Amino acid sequence: MYQPKRLSRSEFIPLRGHQYHVRVWGAPQAGQAPLVMVHGWMDVAASYQFMIDALPTDRYVIAPDWRGFGLTTGPACDHYSFPDYLGDLDFLLDHYTGAQVVDLVGHSMGGNVAMMYAGARPERIRRLVNLEGFGMPATRPAQAPGRYARWMDELKKVHSGAMALKAYDSLDGVAQRLMKTNPRLGADKARWLAQHWAHEVAGPEGQSQWQILGEAGHKVTSAQLYRVDEALELYARISAPLLAVEASDDSLGQWWKDQYTLDEYHQRLQRVPDCRVARIADAGHMLHHDQPEALAARVADFLG
Repeated sequence: MYQPKRLSRSEFIPLRGHQYHVRVWGAPQAGQAPLVMVHGWMDVAASYQFMIDALPTDRYVIAPDWRGFGLTTGPACDHYSFPDYLGDLDFLLDHYTGAQVVDLVGHSMGGNVAMMYAGARPERIRRLVNLEGFGMPATRPAQAPGRYARWMDELKKVHSGAMALKAYDSLDGVAQRLMKTNPRLGADKARWLAQHWAHEVAGPEGQSQWQILGEAGHKVTSAQLYRVDEALELYARISAPLLAVEASDDSLGQWWKDQYTLDEYHQRLQRVPDCRVARIADAGHMLHHDQPEALAARVADFLG
């Protein structure tokens, strides 16, 4: 199993009615901005371990498990609203950093949160890193009736159990699932991640199972349409320098085909006043797993 080089500690803080689990590496350092790292959909804060181990210098790192993921607990919820992630991040920074500016890194869904937050609270961010947080395809108002109907249908599926996340018979089964999703992920890292990505619960007939640490409500489609014009207004108000990192594998093209392309994403990034784009070779969407050393070096150079 993978052996971490820099050990983290777990902290639990009350935050907007939830008991938030926050993974912390290192300690505050005078003259250095805290590094806040937010994970993507169906992931956990521990996912950043490989990248943190590869950073050339020790940093004070704060990484939460988003509501409904990992070890964060809260009220039962059958769906999750995107603005709540921004609200949670705002409260998290109040707790850990107060008025001090931070360096903010977000992956995938976390990258989208980071971009929106940096536009809404530009004064709180010193440097911004977006790892494959592409946003979503443009929508049309005519899609709204169908979107609301789909949202209601999926709520019923959550309550019927039809959208429940699969449980696995063993920790090895979870590791195999991670490697199937990401063929570049080595067995040592997969097994280490598995113990943070799932937990052991009592299954049918008293047999133990490993349940993914993510709520089924996260699978429910958002009731609101994605508004590109709103996203661009937030992008235009980002005052921190932005490093937008993408993998050599075109994840966006794989997901959306011609509905939304990398060229469109790059056009949107032009609204950010200070933006540079970097590419990590031989990597897919989970680039912080595939090439943690190359990514850490690029991010560390940008953060300075």
